[in-house]
Amino acid sequence: MKTWQFDYQLPPERIAQVPAEPRDSSRLLVLHRTDGQLEHRRFTDLSSYLRPGDLLVLNNTRVIPARLVGRKTTGGQVELLLLEPQPEHTWRALVRGHRVREGTEVHLLDAAQEPCGVSARITAVEEGGTRLVHFDRPIGDWLTDVGQVPLPPYIHHYAGDPERYQTVFAQRAGSSAAPTAGLHFTPDLLLSLHSGGVQISYLTLHIGLDTFKPIEENDIGDHRIHTEWAELSAETANQINQTRLAGGRIIAVGTTVVRTLEAAYHRGQPQHGACGWRTVSAFSGRTDLYITPGFAFGVVDALITNFHLPRSTLIVLVAAFAGIDTIRQAYAEAILHDYRFYSFGDAMLIL
Repeated sequence: MKTWQFDYQLPPERIAQVPAEPRDSSRLLVLHRTDGQLEHRRFTDLSSYLRPGDLLVLNNTRVIPARLVGRKTTGGQVELLLLEPQPEHTWRALVRGHRVREGTEVHLLDAAQEPCGVSARITAVEEGGTRLVHFDRPIGDWLTDVGQVPLPPYIHHYAGDPERYQTVFAQRAGSSAAPTAGLHFTPDLLLSLHSGGVQISYLTLHIGLDTFKPIEENDIGDHRIHTEWAELSAETANQINQTRLAGGRIIAVGTTVVRTLEAAYHRGQPQHGACGWRTVSAFSGRTDLYITPGFAFGVVDALITNFHLPRSTLIVLVAAFAGIDTIRQAYAEAILHDYRFYSFGDAMLIL
């Protein structure tokens, strides 16, 4: 399948630079897969589409202050974007700077651009340009004071509250980017949904910066997807199985939740429930599940998601769930009606 099929032209002014206030005031494009019908609503209308007994599954990852600034011993500035922890105070990272080679020493700077007493050394340059960076002490001792939350590259000069790039239910630190579909929820909305009989559960997938990387190959099948760490607890897995047994729907909040749920389903042992369907089992580990059109979804019944970048694995996943032509028509409708796109943008509910 060709990558151009997942491309579209977006006017730059449609890229949201600030989040909606309040969170749940964002717009909601409701797409019905059965007939392609579209409805223009607000996120606060979500309860109109969820039923008692449905299970809403959210990603409780928290974005870490993964952007670090430092200076080489020669004085040149270096920027580090932490991607993934490695053993012994080492992280895989993206590095910006001139001649940052293996063996380069970097002295980190605080918010006042003064040395904070933490040093790092580049221990390896990997294929693809990432580097392994060893710190002279555990990052938990200083990261919150020194690091900054890394906003996506298409958000320019945002100076608002960094917590607006966190979900209200973020708990488990480890992501380099936010699970943006969850940014629309407020505590009051979650409480209202729960009071109406909608069940709520959580899982974790720590998102890497590769989530913004476009597919550069001509065929989507030639693309190598990044791997990410995910965890689905036994409690959540049991709640999913019980919901399906009772006839409720599994509503995934975001593509990260879809990947985690479907990874758990497809990697699990072939155990079957009382109605003959395969059950979901708990798991913890890395996943590189790449969902493309033709994928057999085993768990997810509905999806809440934002509007994604063209030629990205995220729009490919959404097209796999709803159909390529259906998604292309929905995106065209969203652009025509001035929806806001990407991380701080509006949402779509696919039923």
